[in-house]
Amino acid sequence: MNASKKHVAVLMGGWSPERQVSLDTGNPCAKALEDAGYAVTKVDVDRNISDVLSALKPDVAFNALHGVWGEDGHVQGVLETLEIPYTHSGVLASALAMDKEKSKILFKNKKIPIADSLIVSREEAARAHVLETPYVIKPVNQGSSVGVYIVPKGANCPPQALMSKDWDLGEELMVERYIAGRELTCGVMGDVALGVIDIVSRDGLEFYDYEAKYSLGGSEHILPAQIPDDIYRRVQTYTLDAHKILGCRGVSRADFRYDDTLNGTGELILLEVNTQPGMTETSLVPDMARHAGHDFSEFVSWMVEDATCNR
Repeated sequence: MNASKKHVAVLMGGWSPERQVSLDTGNPCAKALEDAGYAVTKVDVDRNISDVLSALKPDVAFNALHGVWGEDGHVQGVLETLEIPYTHSGVLASALAMDKEKSKILFKNKKIPIADSLIVSREEAARAHVLETPYVIKPVNQGSSVGVYIVPKGANCPPQALMSKDWDLGEELMVERYIAGRELTCGVMGDVALGVIDIVSRDGLEFYDYEAKYSLGGSEHILPAQIPDDIYRRVQTYTLDAHKILGCRGVSRADFRYDDTLNGTGELILLEVNTQPGMTETSLVPDMARHAGHDFSEFVSWMVEDATCNR
């Protein structure tokens, strides 16, 4: 079907804590698809999405949702039921990637290096240190670094924000050994690993947090990463392996820590795989695609043409 005839529903918004990031992803993707000749309908997703899509009858759903329900297999199941081809990964891969503990089990079984971690209740994590400092606390099933805390060496107690009455990020948390060094990331497009980026957060930010991800000037993306060739190749290999282990389709992104600090361990550790990587003006995967020779319009068009059911 010619692009000028194909109707694409760009799904964005939703009700997760990452709603604004999803809107920031969906809007530029919708514009790029319009520029490429597609008929585009932007859909701010609510719980009536099945009825909305049944009425719209799009040829393809471009999934620009982030967070719970949008990238954990739920909306993918709706799209499968309605038999609407969609971008990114399917039900099972999305659910596995979103659950940090289950995906780490799969990676460990395939000899991809991961950081040791525990799953504890929010109350346990807030009451006392459950790992020796430094360590990281993160929700089991959130993205965009939402709810992530680094507990520094020598800290007297865990972050008391964990006991906030406004906490809505789940009652189970992952407590993970902190890996010093660089933050590296690599994407997959189809069955090809893209370039590796070294993420340098601006002064004052202790890691690639929400602010660094989505604020202009929040971080610098060094592409290609200035790291040893063997480490660069291992990042790409692990990225593609993890994509395949989870059963991902289309585009995904894997995040790593590489400890090249003075007297450091030299270890390269896979942190997680993101099946719905951001597509904002500060996002990583569009940078990787440009580096591989695909401008933004070509990149999102490829994603639409790659869309299927039974993913």
